[in-house]
Amino acid sequence: MLQRMKQEWFSNTRNDLLSGTVVALALIPEAIAFSIIAGVDPKVGLYASFCIAVIIAFFGGRPGMISAATGAMALLMVTLVKDHGLQYLLAATLLTGVFQIIAGFLKLGDLMRFVSRSVVTGFVNALAILIFMAQLPELTNVTWHVYAMTAAGLGIIYLFPYIPVLGKNLPSPLVCIVLLTAIAMMMGLDIRTVGDMGDLPDTLPIFLWPEVPLNLETLLIILPYSLGLAVVGLLESMMTANIVDELTDTSSDRNRECKGQGVANIGAGLLGGMAGCAMIGQSIINVKSGGRGRLSTFVAGLFLIILVVFLDEWISQIPMAALVAVMIMVSIGTFSWESIRDLRTHPLSTNIVMIATVGVVVATHNLAIGVFVGVLLASLFFANKVGQHMVIRSRKDANTETRTYQVVGQVFFTSCEKFIAAFDFKEVLDKVVIDLSEAHFWDISAVAALDKVVLKFRREGVEVEIIGLNEASRTIVDKMAQHDKPEAIANSTAGH
Repeated sequence: MLQRMKQEWFSNTRNDLLSGTVVALALIPEAIAFSIIAGVDPKVGLYASFCIAVIIAFFGGRPGMISAATGAMALLMVTLVKDHGLQYLLAATLLTGVFQIIAGFLKLGDLMRFVSRSVVTGFVNALAILIFMAQLPELTNVTWHVYAMTAAGLGIIYLFPYIPVLGKNLPSPLVCIVLLTAIAMMMGLDIRTVGDMGDLPDTLPIFLWPEVPLNLETLLIILPYSLGLAVVGLLESMMTANIVDELTDTSSDRNRECKGQGVANIGAGLLGGMAGCAMIGQSIINVKSGGRGRLSTFVAGLFLIILVVFLDEWISQIPMAALVAVMIMVSIGTFSWESIRDLRTHPLSTNIVMIATVGVVVATHNLAIGVFVGVLLASLFFANKVGQHMVIRSRKDANTETRTYQVVGQVFFTSCEKFIAAFDFKEVLDKVVIDLSEAHFWDISAVAALDKVVLKFRREGVEVEIIGLNEASRTIVDKMAQHDKPEAIANSTAGH
């Protein structure tokens, strides 16, 4: 246990401290922006980001991943805040955490294995596009100074790593933020800063129990919002964990992450913050800056609250152009450029799933809807592909009027029509043998198809024998089939 804690917390101390500092700076404007989207005071998003980052560092299942207030979650809160106010949002945040903890105990994090690679790629590309699009308002209707600062920031981030010694020891995004802030202050540039986005809090968060009636009416108000927040939060967190797993070549505990997200959201709700989840942009900043352990996430949250409460005069002077440059480089690094090249070689179905996921996420700004569409399409394409691989061969005994049909493959709802069509019910026979030794029956549709075949043959006066059912198929056939029931046998043989 101690060895594991040391590995997760202190095996990469210097890089975790530096990367956490970079992430804290990048979290400030986003937390304020997400608060504005949700329709609440900026301190609600800042308190949430602090609480969630610190708590998830201890309870999360993916070291090095950053969780805080997010845009995907903020979009789901708008109506609740508008109709019922902040206190109901805090109550919904607490219930969101409860649902996520329950999901962790039910091991729903394991459901991520049903998300295909093409959906993950679409998710990543869509987020890269959304991150870039989110920077455009800061580059619209501004003076040339903003463009010059942004270009300089991009240059620093890209070129600084090539400087001997320093390039390998200091995260280039941090250098970008510090240098551009110093330049803006020395030159007195009249450009948009972090302070222009909203007032930073001047006190630490305090314990706040939501001031809402504890009755069924309140529960019915917050329940749909909490369910939506819980699903979107876990989905985005699981997808982000997958990406960080790949970037760091390590694995994460998804079910622990579900519980950790729940505990973090309960903590945020009790300290006046909104619900949040994992952030792909900041997680990638952290990893690219060298962050690997839990210490980086903890430092990001702790340094964030120190900055906004005690160093607000300095932080408020950070030019937005510096943070825009950081986020643009994140979007460029996040986008899977290989997926564009692979469009020529990957199957059409894979490309459709990836492009559909990107399109829906970008159009709706809702990650859950996009991933749901991608998973649904991938499932339909897979079911269709597997159904096409079923083959039925037949041979007739030369000495008797008996034909044997050998079924090879998977029989389920997409292959049922093909299964039925393979049998010739008009052929004059005494007996039909259906060999299922190389087949598997998956669902009630498959059983119904088998019933239809058997009963049709019996109505033609043909004896039917079924052989070779494996144990799993026999279980569902014995339970659901009708052809072997006395009344079905009597009806099918009546008149023969």
